[in-house]
Amino acid sequence: MGVGAQIDGKRPESKAPEAADGGRPEGRGAVYFVSDAHFGLDEDERERVERFRGFAARVRAAASELYILGDFFDFWIEYKSAVRPEYFPILHELRGIADAGVPVHYIAGNHDFAVESFLERYVGLTFHKGCVDTELQGRRVHISHGHRVGRKLPQRVLDALLNNGTLRTLYKMLHPDIGVRFGEYMSGKSRKKHRESGTPLAALEKYRRAARARLKSGKSDLVIFAHTHYGEVLRFGEGEYCNTGSWMDRYDYAVLKGGKIQLMKWDGQNQQ
Repeated sequence: MGVGAQIDGKRPESKAPEAADGGRPEGRGAVYFVSDAHFGLDEDERERVERFRGFAARVRAAASELYILGDFFDFWIEYKSAVRPEYFPILHELRGIADAGVPVHYIAGNHDFAVESFLERYVGLTFHKGCVDTELQGRRVHISHGHRVGRKLPQRVLDALLNNGTLRTLYKMLHPDIGVRFGEYMSGKSRKKHRESGTPLAALEKYRRAARARLKSGKSDLVIFAHTHYGEVLRFGEGEYCNTGSWMDRYDYAVLKGGKIQLMKWDGQNQQ
């Protein structure tokens, strides 16, 4: 599977069309959240891609906004004139959502350290390197991939190395067929181990504590994390915590509608 698909010319930056009254398109009242698809990890991803196509159609029809909470691609390295062809079906669906007038926000995860301008310039997404604090449907919402929650020193050092621009530039001097293969090998090795062992309870509790601390601060009444691949919605006196799970096996996603957050699973026919 080659990685040398060429980009010819420059596509204009996308601008979402507005409704006739200048507001959001009629009938789109729900905010959708999804994360951790890790596309590119498996050799045969047809089922996962087809399910995402159905989900994307639902988002185009029903969403006022879409938030992708990181790690949608297992290994993203951005070359000036090459894009991994196996990502084309997903990029096409994301572009279709943006072209339908639905704002798409991509919040960086730990696998997104090498994202540069491509997603914004050619796909029409808004890329956020850090967390997002916003108001949605009257809720004060804190949105983050969550990979920096409770980091220890080795994780902080690795994060600093991966986000070093000079090291990324040197890495991209490798031919894409070499750089991508090595990167996906290292990334996939870690991800497959996580797939087999699952998420330890201690890690889940760490995220729950971090979410509740944010809620207790009074800055937010809804916290949305990803990263753990374990979807859940927990309600506390101060507000709610939602984890969006993953699109790898369980096809989790979350919907905020009428100010209420729900965790859903896409079965190919879900009409939420």
